[in-house]
Amino acid sequence: MFARFIAKRFLSHKRGSFSAPLVRIATCSIALGVLVMAMSVSILRGFQRAISDKVVGFGSHIVVKSYDQTGIYEDAPYRIEPTENEAVVQIPGVRHLQFFATKGGMVKTDNQIHGILFKGVNRDYDLSFFENELVRGRLFSLADSTASTEVIISQTIARKLELDTGSKVRTYFWQGDSYRARAFTVTGIYNTDLTEFDEHFILGDLRQVQRLNGWSTDLAGGCEILVDDFSRLNAVAQQVADATGVDRTVSTIVDENPTLFSWLELLNSNIVLILSIMAMVCIVAVISALLIMIFEKTRMIGILKTLGASNRTIRLIFLIKSARITGSGIAIGTALAVALCLVQHSWRLVRLDSESYSVGYVPVDLNPWIFVTIAAATALVCTAALLLPAAYISRIEPAKTIKQE
Repeated sequence: MFARFIAKRFLSHKRGSFSAPLVRIATCSIALGVLVMAMSVSILRGFQRAISDKVVGFGSHIVVKSYDQTGIYEDAPYRIEPTENEAVVQIPGVRHLQFFATKGGMVKTDNQIHGILFKGVNRDYDLSFFENELVRGRLFSLADSTASTEVIISQTIARKLELDTGSKVRTYFWQGDSYRARAFTVTGIYNTDLTEFDEHFILGDLRQVQRLNGWSTDLAGGCEILVDDFSRLNAVAQQVADATGVDRTVSTIVDENPTLFSWLELLNSNIVLILSIMAMVCIVAVISALLIMIFEKTRMIGILKTLGASNRTIRLIFLIKSARITGSGIAIGTALAVALCLVQHSWRLVRLDSESYSVGYVPVDLNPWIFVTIAAATALVCTAALLLPAAYISRIEPAKTIKQE
């Protein structure tokens, strides 16, 4: 192709060429812009996902409780209905259904007293989240016949009360005007860096709460539902509400933690701002490179027009060269972004203050569509931006340029 041949032969930037360093600067600018955009989106998406997964790990995606809620730290009895549960499980998007009950109390040691929220779970409960967050010990075991006295506690509680795996925990639960005591054994210590939850939650056997409240085995504090797709959370929650009785309340994890998820949603505005600034950097860089090439090759443009080349063909020559600069920058920036994200994902080299950010390292989202979308969007935006300066070629008059030379 004629335009491609000319772009390769006559627009090559050798040493001593005025445009050579500017082209390299443009390539580096585009690479830097793509690198910053890809890593920013990957980190912010990773941060949103990490915090969401931790909150969901404590409370699932959807919670169904009895309408007659008695208080914040104690659940009203929720009757387990097999027919209703089967209808909920059949809803598209529902991944798992599990039961729980919570009860407020306090842990007393020789030197400290600490308020806790005991969460009892059954054998079908998905404990994979807490298993991944264990820093010492193991998960508690649930026997078939008797209620287990094993529990897991947070690292925050363990430090405050000077407890470790194997420690005996004396716990007191208020029951009307009196209290009931229970002794538990710590089998594991977890750490999620979510201070609000780590300060209070202890996990153990659901049957302990049932016995404390005098409930039968078909009663629990509520039902938790995990979904496959977080983006369909509200739609699935509505279907769950339709499938359950009128004496049930259905709430999502977003309803339970509105402040936290509003903050996570606010991070999207930061993503838009970063993308806009970096896109402008890429556009300015590639436009500057194109204009410098046009000014440097003005005589060549006049000669080509004299030989019969159309404005469209000459514009295509410069657009091909600019596209190569853009493509090189995008390829370099994307490769660096993928490499850095893989390194951070594997070794977590960049650390954070967990008390301030609720996560101890910089999380990254390695979704390949992030990198593909940013690369494609950058190429499209830069190409569209080149059309305006390329139109300047049609204003160059061959007679003037050749005579001037």
